[in-house]
Amino acid sequence: MIEFEWKPDKTAKTPIYRQIVKYISDKIAAGDWVIGSRLPSQRAMALAFDVNRSTIVTAMEELLSYGILESDFGGGTRVKSNSWSLLMSQPPDWNKYISSGPFHANLPTIQTINKLEFEPGYIRIGTGELAPELYPNKLVTKIFRRMPEVVPHLGYLGPLGLPELGRALSERLQLEQGIEADPANIMVASGSLQGLQLISVCMLKRGSRVYTEAPTYLKSLQIFQSAGMNLCGIPMDEEGIKYWNIKGASIDSLLYTIPTHHNPTGLVMSEERRKALLSFCQKNCLPVLEDDAYGQLWFEEKPPKAIKASDKTGSVIYLGTVSKTMAPGLRIGWVVGPEAVVQRLGDVKMQTDYGASSVSQWMMTELLTSGDYDIYLDDLRRELKGRRDNALAALRRNFNDMATWNRPSGGFYIWLRLNKKVPIDKVFHEALQHGLLLNPGNIYDYIENHAIRISYAYADPEDMTKAIEILASIVEKYD
Repeated sequence: MIEFEWKPDKTAKTPIYRQIVKYISDKIAAGDWVIGSRLPSQRAMALAFDVNRSTIVTAMEELLSYGILESDFGGGTRVKSNSWSLLMSQPPDWNKYISSGPFHANLPTIQTINKLEFEPGYIRIGTGELAPELYPNKLVTKIFRRMPEVVPHLGYLGPLGLPELGRALSERLQLEQGIEADPANIMVASGSLQGLQLISVCMLKRGSRVYTEAPTYLKSLQIFQSAGMNLCGIPMDEEGIKYWNIKGASIDSLLYTIPTHHNPTGLVMSEERRKALLSFCQKNCLPVLEDDAYGQLWFEEKPPKAIKASDKTGSVIYLGTVSKTMAPGLRIGWVVGPEAVVQRLGDVKMQTDYGASSVSQWMMTELLTSGDYDIYLDDLRRELKGRRDNALAALRRNFNDMATWNRPSGGFYIWLRLNKKVPIDKVFHEALQHGLLLNPGNIYDYIENHAIRISYAYADPEDMTKAIEILASIVEKYD
């Protein structure tokens, strides 16, 4: 649907309807509105332009007479072609090009979330990102002041990224997780999401099967599906994925898991389940893709070590990132795996962006080697724990009889499961009308569910308390 970010100038000498005709003609001529695009109703355009509906009728009649627009009975008004008055040849039908590309569009709900997250006026209780006020401005300023002394240049880097960062990550992974990985086994990516995309396009055949937890963050993306792979959800219990439900895994299959502070449920896979899962996968020649985006954000006690730490056969590919611990705008993640794998991924990465940001890589190197990162993480954990406790208290006051939920031991998320079959899509849209932006659980699952992912990382505690009260008033209408 076309949207308007312009209004006519009511003080100008040019008649308002003429301004509207020119605006629409210019948008079509520039290719911004492609052939086949549907315009809003006349009533909606009158509201958007703040004019009388009769003005819109006059403008539409002129555009229809030019042949720019066409009107179908009951189907609204659509862009037909460029006007003869624009003195241009027939434009390409960009809709055909857009729809023929291999990458799938996001689900409509996710498109709405992605758009509204950048508009003011909403309390964001589903956003998987640290609040702006948690960004360590003083620490980053301190690091940047030191960088001129240690950064020799900001040229292109090699396929695996900055060697100094690779060495720093190698040491940290060994100390923190017990993962034995030489720098040659580590590729720096533009966020761990790029690591997933690289794996999808250069390591699996079309038609391959990717097993995941159900629900899972990966289901909300279109990365593997766009590359022709099939996702298969495996149910979970309180200890993690029920791997024994995986049947008939072929040599072209792969298992994707978030074992620590799982997204969206917040669960932590037990140490026993991790060992059993790895044993099962190794026996069945099923590679494991371990996403550890939240592993460092524990509160009361450290979670079990990463699955990769027990991998002695090179069957686990490990993903890490600072998008959840620092800022997603740094675009720094890493992939750890057998040397042949990371070399292949690095080669493909060089064909896509020629390397992650040199500035961000040098900054992270300085941060990891100075000791400042661990001090910062301690403070961040305390802040997130307080926000978690505030959200849990608000849920107890407002949802005690309407839902159940987990008490996460780290990460960002509370998985709120409604007791009754509440229409989550209706709740999502009604919440928008009340200024709440939430993440409905069905975008992460393979089957219909009645859950909501609550993130305590973004909205401040006061807003979170208010939002949960409003959400409860919406949900109880369906109780």
